[in-house]
Parts: sequence; C-alpha cells; structure tokens
Amino acid sequence: MTKIPAHIAIIMDGNGRWAKEKGKMRYEGHLAGVKKVRDIAIHASDMGVRYLTLYAFSTENWKRPQEEVDYIMSLPKIFFASYLKELMDNDIKVTMLGKMEKIPKVASEIFKEAIAKTKDNKGMVLSFAVNYGSHDEIVTACKEYAQDVKNGRSNDLTVDEFSRYLYTRDMPDVDLMIRTSHELRLSNFLLWQIAYSELIFLDRYWPDMQDSDLDDCINEYNMRQRRFGGLDEG
Repeated sequence: MTKIPAHIAIIMDGNGRWAKEKGKMRYEGHLAGVKKVRDIAIHASDMGVRYLTLYAFSTENWKRPQEEVDYIMSLPKIFFASYLKELMDNDIKVTMLGKMEKIPKVASEIFKEAIAKTKDNKGMVLSFAVNYGSHDEIVTACKEYAQDVKNGRSNDLTVDEFSRYLYTRDMPDVDLMIRTSHELRLSNFLLWQIAYSELIFLDRYWPDMQDSDLDDCINEYNMRQRRFGGLDEG
C-alpha cells in the first residue's frame, strides 16, 4: 500500500535554463513554471498530500536583474487570476512563508486576497515560500523567542517549543523534499523542517515536471526506510 507523504516541499528550479535551451526568453520559463504549479498542486491534492510547500522566491533572489525580479513579482497576479477558482473547487488552502513587507504591494495584496478567500478550505495546504530564507527564518524565530523571555516567558526551550516560532508552526515537518534541475543543494530552504526528510533530486527542469514524476518520487519515498536515528525493526 502506497503511503502518501503528509508534507512535500519542492524547490522549483530551472525555469531560466528551460527557456534558454528552448531558445525562449527567461520570462517565458517563469510563465511556464506558473502553469506547472497549478498542475502539480492539483495532482498532489488528488493524491492526498496534506501540505505542499513551494520555494518560489528566496531572500537571495533579490540579487537578480531588476527586470526579472519585477516579472517574477507579477506572477502571483497571473497565477491566481488563472487558477484561484480551481484551487477553491479543490478545497485547497493558500498560505505564504516569508517576510511580506519587502514584497511589492501589488503582489502582497494578491497573496493576501488568495489567503483570505481560501482560509476556510479544508483540503491540502498550498504554501508559497516568497522572500523566504531559512537562515532568516531561524534568526527571526530566535529574536521572537528572546523577546518573549524578556517579557517573562520561561526560558526552558525545547525543540517542539522552538518550532512554534517558525513560519511553519501550523505544519508538520517535511516528509519529502524534491528539487528539480538536478542541482544537488538545498539553497537555504526549510533547513530546520527537513532535518529527517527524504531528499530527491530530479534531472529535469521545473516546467518539464510531470504528474508521473511526482508519482515516481512518492514511490521512491515508500521504498526508503525512515528510521529517525533508530534501528530497523527486527
């Protein structure tokens, strides 16, 4: 019997290289990636995944050319204008991880609207990591905890208690982390939450990812033994 990971995280890598290899502009790769978000999210929901977290824009991505950054920040409007109804029809709840304040107002308002419209949905939670970096998330959590201690909270910190200061406080840790484009690194993504995740690196760009690739990743996940530091049974 196939066990479906409760929480899957994906580093959606390779949009620009996908476009370059096809003789297209980089923005066309990002646009193709938007449709792939829709396809994979709907398929994951149909399979019974409870949480799907997508790395959309990192705290380091602001270093890219301004023209490209501006286009990427226009994609939330394109995505939700095209697919919000489908997300609603599939009872998918939208959330966001990262610092909203640096995101351009138009994009942040689009995210806020999608989050508000889907907040009562009971199906899969689709989280977009935007202006997100794990180092920044952990430092922010430490500052918030230190402030609470200063305000009189007990300082007897546990792992579970610290997790409640992270952006993912309402989610389980990641079971399966997937990165497309065959880059073998984590790029500052959910470093705390993937401590015991199964990692899979796909040799294809994000716009080329198919539903069957997600199926294959889940099948691979089921073939692995997750011991969490213990020993095999028997």
